[in-house]
Amino acid sequence: MGLFMILFTLIGGITLSAQSSINGTFSRKAGTIETTLLTFLTGTMFLTVFIVFFGKGNILALLEAPKWQLSAAFLGTMYLLLTVMAVPKIGVIATNIAGIAGQLVIGVIIDHFGWFNSLVIELDVKRVLALVFMIISLYFIYKGNKKSAEGNQA
Repeated sequence: MGLFMILFTLIGGITLSAQSSINGTFSRKAGTIETTLLTFLTGTMFLTVFIVFFGKGNILALLEAPKWQLSAAFLGTMYLLLTVMAVPKIGVIATNIAGIAGQLVIGVIIDHFGWFNSLVIELDVKRVLALVFMIISLYFIYKGNKKSAEGNQA
């Protein structure tokens, strides 16, 4: 089952990069906020159909959730909005690497302190090195994108 989850996540990453690229291009015509709205409206319709046919949870439990947990919806919206804004300016790969680096940084902090009822996983040298390498890769990718963009304008 673990291998399938890795495969599904890999496919999810592929679709996320494709979506970022398409949304970034579309936002030039429709606008950033409008493109983000379209994504969420489409997702809402898609998930409504899935809930009707495959849902096994209790949608009314959303009303009983602690208010701080509902912030996740806002955070997801902000992620998409910021991604749509970034792709036309810095490219898909730099946007995705920056997003992943941000996820890893906050992820190790959440794990280290056990926030949000997560497992406590101590911050160690290997994790710090992984973060440093991610930031270095972001630097080189961004610089390469910038140099390539300058060369295309000449």
